[in-house]
Amino acid sequence: MGQFAISEDAFSLEEQIKSLGDDELLDFWEETQHISRIMSAANPLMANDLPMDENIHPEYERLILQELQVRSSRGELR
Repeated sequence: MGQFAISEDAFSLEEQIKSLGDDELLDFWEETQHISRIMSAANPLMANDLPMDENIHPEYERLILQELQVRSSRGELR
């Protein structure tokens, strides 16, 4: 199970993502997508300003996809 880092300076988001197991990584991605949808729905002005495929935090998705690609190329994904 994933653990919460006490200090934000202790580990970067990229390092935290690398430490997650496959299921945890996919759960994290799913949760970020859910939060993005909620935030867009809660703030209609923001939703109108962004293209439909634009995420509020694209950095999360980029890092998650990058880690999945690395794991896939190493044959580490189940």
